[in-house]
Amino acid sequence: MKGKASDEDLPRADQAPGAPHPREVQQLFGQSQAEAAFLTAFNSDRLHHGWLLTGPQGIGKATLAWRIARFLLATPPPETGLFGAPPPVETLDINPEHPVSHRIQALAEPGLAAISRSYNDKSRLRDQIVVDDIRALNRFFGLSATDGGRRVVIVDAADDMNTSAANALLKMLEEPPARTTLLLISHQPSRLLPTIRSRCRTLRLSPLSPDDMQLALVQSGAELPENPEHLAALAAGSVGAALRLLNLGGLQIYSELIQILGSMPRLDRPRAMALAEAAAQRGAGEKFELLLTLIDVALARLARTGASGTPPVPQAASDEATVLTRLSPTPQAARAWADLAGEVTARVRHGQAVNLDPAALVLDTVFKMQKTASH
Repeated sequence: MKGKASDEDLPRADQAPGAPHPREVQQLFGQSQAEAAFLTAFNSDRLHHGWLLTGPQGIGKATLAWRIARFLLATPPPETGLFGAPPPVETLDINPEHPVSHRIQALAEPGLAAISRSYNDKSRLRDQIVVDDIRALNRFFGLSATDGGRRVVIVDAADDMNTSAANALLKMLEEPPARTTLLLISHQPSRLLPTIRSRCRTLRLSPLSPDDMQLALVQSGAELPENPEHLAALAAGSVGAALRLLNLGGLQIYSELIQILGSMPRLDRPRAMALAEAAAQRGAGEKFELLLTLIDVALARLARTGASGTPPVPQAASDEATVLTRLSPTPQAARAWADLAGEVTARVRHGQAVNLDPAALVLDTVFKMQKTASH
């Protein structure tokens, strides 16, 4: 009989599968402007108590939050002495051998609290950050107030808070505890209360360039594919998305999808059946979700090709440009593919809501694509 999983064995809501936890990542690539904006505020001694880190998922927001936390807890505030102001700090880098670095790595830093979706009594990860997760900060503030140092709170992701949790956090933003910096990570800031957004300073992060993406993947220990430009096209500047694609065989799935599209309007039925059957295999839930995402990507790239007159660059699979150009040669074709994308999204949502067989859902989608390709 298996024993109960320890806390270390359980998946974390703030860690992408197959990726190192953001606290373990030393370097951040492609976000120098966001880092510079934070350092400017720090050096001017006008450090806001609430920061909202925004941008697409997987581009380094959590890594930046942990870098800021490590920096703040290891760096004394700038003070003007007898010889004037000290030189400005130019980097968020903190020596990995610094005591704060060691304590953060071991989750033993008393000045830091990290909030994410927690587990319920049945060891199931909650769908939301609940009010008790936020209220636990009151105890953290009480215990950490005695040493008089800085305190940092990371909420990853603030989008996950339910209404009660959001209101509890809002009170902390309205009356922030002394020497406290709150770092809120948000993939979709429009989902947050306007009053939360208005009480934070925003740091907007951008999707990574292909070169920065490659550096970030090497740092994470990922094995780079033979065609990194295909990965760059599908990941759209998100390291998190790139790791998901690599871990789940996403490049191969998309290549197979393009081959099926390339056989249309006649349709390679054995290939389509094989794709559908793979999605229905036991334990293939993550791959099925990824396949649905990649179908959306293919339809969007078909629409873009017809609307602009040229296929997107770089290609996301071999022969993709030829397939997209043939199936979507005009703006009229682009509209047809865009309409199909909306229809497929609605159909997929309905199918998942009523637990439709994944294979049937995939085949139905492929047949709709074949119909559009025939026009």
